[in-house]
Amino acid sequence: MRRTTVKKLRGWLWRGFVIAIGLILLYQVWLFAHVCWWVKFNPSSSAFMETRLEIMQDKNPDAELRHKWVAYQKISNDLKRALIAAEDARFVEHEGFDWEGIRKAYEKNLKKGRIVAGGSTISQQLAKNLFLSTKRTPWRKLEEAAITVMLETVMDKRRIFEIYLNIIEWGNGVFGAEAAARHYFQVSAAQLTAEQAATLAAMVPNPRYYDKHREAYGLLLRTAFILARMDSMEIP
Repeated sequence: MRRTTVKKLRGWLWRGFVIAIGLILLYQVWLFAHVCWWVKFNPSSSAFMETRLEIMQDKNPDAELRHKWVAYQKISNDLKRALIAAEDARFVEHEGFDWEGIRKAYEKNLKKGRIVAGGSTISQQLAKNLFLSTKRTPWRKLEEAAITVMLETVMDKRRIFEIYLNIIEWGNGVFGAEAAARHYFQVSAAQLTAEQAATLAAMVPNPRYYDKHREAYGLLLRTAFILARMDSMEIP
């Protein structure tokens, strides 16, 4: 009797395991299908944009996001160089993961005893913003890595960067280069100057804070650093 019960239990556990693996694989197929679709068609939103909108509408039911998609060629090259200088200097060289950047971030965090730097590439940031929650869990990091591989497999660097430029957060309810340019400088994304582009790139790590503190010393310092090195950056 006991052996029969154990055998049945093992059977149920095995079935549960197989079902769980099947669901995970189906989810990966669903993700990959979206990535393939976005090679040619622009995403209208992202998981992060939807999360932010929900939070905003909890406080104000009439709240809306400021977002307008613009083509890659209608975005200032200065902004492209500034973002690469600020977020991912090896963007055009790596295949989704900057192992040297990850190593340096790990050593910096270890030295400080807390997380003060991240090694996420533009591709990894895009993967997270498109699909994932803001919670930091081992599962989310694994999923982020899987989606990054998908993006780098089916998209070229220019397309990855175009989507990134159009969905990145730049303030409270402000998403994408066009909305950011108009929100902060009252110009189009194509008309941004080098200094304006460097300022926007400097805001990326904490955009909602800098939206309220536009003269923060840290922002001015980071802007100057980006401005000094952006001309040497290669863009796709």
